[in-house]
Amino acid sequence: MADESNGGQTAGQAEGQPEAQAASLRVLGQYVKDLSFESPGAPGTLQRTKAPKIGISVGVQVNPINEENVEVELKIEASGKDGETTVFAVELVYAGIFQMQNIPQENFQALTMVECPRLLFPFARQVVADATRNGGFPPLMIDPIDFVTLFRQQVAAAQQGAAAQPGPASN
Repeated sequence: MADESNGGQTAGQAEGQPEAQAASLRVLGQYVKDLSFESPGAPGTLQRTKAPKIGISVGVQVNPINEENVEVELKIEASGKDGETTVFAVELVYAGIFQMQNIPQENFQALTMVECPRLLFPFARQVVADATRNGGFPPLMIDPIDFVTLFRQQVAAAQQGAAAQPGPASN
């Protein structure tokens, strides 16, 4: 119950301290932003008995929309090759719009580069699996991705790039 002697404010508000609001992350929407599937050797490559060598790359990009909302893109590129011959290639950009309220600035980058892609990944994985299956191949089931390690690698690469840049010239 509020203390009526100070106009209904709590003790913290009466002393000039704003009431702390809880941090929140909400998914406002998610969608396939770009999808490409190629099977350049079909139908010949569909009759193969040997499994192709699979290569996968993953990237994350954050696009601010306004003060509270960001678009996070999870880009997955996967290919199956037999030697130099591409059996199939799939490229997916799966995105989500996330609303972030009361997120401390020091946590913002980690949240957008780790937690947001972690929420998008199961859906993106399903799109890739469906695309490869619909292309006549067994569904490509991508193993879980460690977004923390991916984020740390990106931070380290950015720090190395900044350290390699020469400082401003002085006379």
